[in-house]
Amino acid sequence: MSVDASAAATATTGIYTTPATTTAPPKQTLDSQAFLQLLVTQLTNQDPSSPMDTNQMMTQTTQLSSMEQLTALSATSQQSFALQMRSSAAALIGQKVSYTNAKGVAATGIATAVSFAATTPTVTVGSDVVPLDSVSAVTSSSASTSA
Repeated sequence: MSVDASAAATATTGIYTTPATTTAPPKQTLDSQAFLQLLVTQLTNQDPSSPMDTNQMMTQTTQLSSMEQLTALSATSQQSFALQMRSSAAALIGQKVSYTNAKGVAATGIATAVSFAATTPTVTVGSDVVPLDSVSAVTSSSASTSA
């Protein structure tokens, strides 16, 4: 039997704190324009009697191509995730959802609306506007009324 750590903390102490988040230092990135500029500078300043090895040049060009493909894949993945979150949020309308409200109290209600105005979709449950990532459970509203 598994026990949810957040539920256990809330049940035993009545207090639940979210883990502290840390901000990562800004990433240093090398885009394709900077890479090409470095390559041109390297070719311009090379010794004519000892030109750059073609294998090394092909390796660098391949690395640039790989970097561009990974960047495109990352952007596509982020877009797909955002669409999946929107679809998941829209499917909650009319469903009974359990969530933690802004005061940190567990609550349950029927989702009546969804907003996509923020980065994370929000679900309206009664008078609460709940971020999608605060929803902890979903059950069919018809299952709860027939029991």
